Amino acid sequence: MEIAVLGGGHGCYAAAADLGEQGHGIRLWRRDAQALKPVQDSSAIYLKDDHGERPVILDLVTTDIGQAVKGAQLILIPSPAIAQLDIARALAPHLQDGQVVYLPPGTFGSYVMSQAVRRHGCAADVAWAETGTLPWLARKHGADTVAITMRATRLPTGVYPARQAQRAMQVIAQAFPCIEPCKDALSGALMNAGPIIHPPLIMMNAAPLQHFPEWDIHNEGTQPAVRAVTTQLDKERIAVREALGYAAPHFPLSDHYENDQWMYGDSHKKLVDSGDWREHIDLYTHRYMTEDTVMGLAFLASVADWVQCDAPVAKGLLAIAGGILGRDLRKGERTLGALGLDRLSPGQMRELLAQGEKA
Repeated sequence: MEIAVLGGGHGCYAAAADLGEQGHGIRLWRRDAQALKPVQDSSAIYLKDDHGERPVILDLVTTDIGQAVKGAQLILIPSPAIAQLDIARALAPHLQDGQVVYLPPGTFGSYVMSQAVRRHGCAADVAWAETGTLPWLARKHGADTVAITMRATRLPTGVYPARQAQRAMQVIAQAFPCIEPCKDALSGALMNAGPIIHPPLIMMNAAPLQHFPEWDIHNEGTQPAVRAVTTQLDKERIAVREALGYAAPHFPLSDHYENDQWMYGDSHKKLVDSGDWREHIDLYTHRYMTEDTVMGLAFLASVADWVQCDAPVAKGLLAIAGGILGRDLRKGERTLGALGLDRLSPGQMRELLAQGEKA
């Protein structure tokens, strides 16, 4: 299958290398020409995993997004949610009828990007989908090298609009056979693990993060008190899902720590043992704050308010993050209020998610 991978982060390089090694035709796009040059010079990404290190040749490595997406059946965007609007603006003139765009994960980006490309004049009939996590636990080990610690074994996926779900899932399954349908895009967004794992870890480890040059929030930072807060936050997420009528499985985060039933299987120990997550985390600029908290946690809190579901831990963590950043995160760009969706009734929301916005 022809797959366009858009972006230059850990997940993007993991996607290009892993799917390229599986035999798919990979076109990698990155706007930063200088950063892309090492990969462009060799047309390869070096992939490291349990089987060693080897180069994976890509079909196309380019800074021209039109070249990358032309004729691609699947457009994969494993980039942070903070990059979605910029990518949507660049993508809008080039989308074609029948393409599927997959955001792993999305932070409700399936809806947001759909609206953004429409505002920029795109009328193509495109299906948008998102899942609850990046399909790889991965870190770049240089300008042209990526290490994959684990691959996802379950990817709960929602599609916007849901009327396109069958077609979209058939396309995505060619690259990710482990996908599982989860009703619609809002359900997919509420599977996002980042806003549950990362805000407690960075807020409750704020002092060591700012004191030490490097700190592993998944090792030293994951202590019983932190786990207790994470568990309560995840219970709030599940309560919101149930209030919206979404059925199990809800992929409780406890499975990530305690068994092999979560999205990566038995992953927490491997993540810690890899050492790749011992890093410097700037509380003001790291994606755990800018994406998972400012966007993801604020989104969860806003959905909880809309559905009248109590979420004190989500709101408390959001308030602490707002104190660190010096602004009110309840009014963030990825809340239902900012998206103009808080005025919808539950029935109107279901109709929108199923049919999409009328032209």
